[in-house]
Amino acid sequence: MTDAPTWYDVLDVPHDAPTEDVRAAWKGRIADLEPGDRRFDTLNRAAKVLLDPVARAAYDETLPAQRVEPLVEEGAPAPVPRPDASRGVPTWLLAGLGVLAAGLVVATAWTWTRGEAPGDDPSVRDAQVAAERAVVPVLSYDHESLEADQREAQALMTGGYREEYDKLFTVLEENAPQTQTRVTASVVASGIVRASEDRVQVLVFVDRPTTNKLHAEPVVYKDQVTVSMQRVDGDWLVDDLTTSPTQG
Repeated sequence: MTDAPTWYDVLDVPHDAPTEDVRAAWKGRIADLEPGDRRFDTLNRAAKVLLDPVARAAYDETLPAQRVEPLVEEGAPAPVPRPDASRGVPTWLLAGLGVLAAGLVVATAWTWTRGEAPGDDPSVRDAQVAAERAVVPVLSYDHESLEADQREAQALMTGGYREEYDKLFTVLEENAPQTQTRVTASVVASGIVRASEDRVQVLVFVDRPTTNKLHAEPVVYKDQVTVSMQRVDGDWLVDDLTTSPTQG
């Protein structure tokens, strides 16, 4: 039986590749892809793990038959070991494990929004509404108004997530004008996955009609988007966002 490909295989880099090589491989592989392409999402997930020293160390611990020494680059702090490896794997990584995991998340969200858990809390509901409102500008853009689109999305994010978003948006700025891509996201439905006092995770189902040079008529991509909302000075802001195609 062939071993399942690792994130290193996805980006075609060796396990001891430094961050610069990982970033170069990631940018090279997504350069010619449309954001709606499933490979685009997969490559972004791989880069998100391998470019984060802590997430990379946790991921390396999950690899069978070959324990990879955590990469510690010169001048960077060593990753902090986690007591429970299963908890060390980020939720956005678990969301990519397949249909089963996606189904469990959907089932949890459906149960909670029926009033059996935190969906009844007004503050949690506020976070859900904020997630629905934010996901539209965060996932939408027009090749003719990229700067304005970026500013609108940034206003709805925490500082930490804004840095990550800006890195991805740089790639869009390089490619969208050439492909003449326009994406207009809309929310179909949403549900609460889990919640605490200042952090709420929301599952949002989104349609993304997309046009470009090859498709004058919109091609509608259907995604499930996991949005982590963080309360900052009384406002709910996007602190993490992961998309995956809706199955079926």
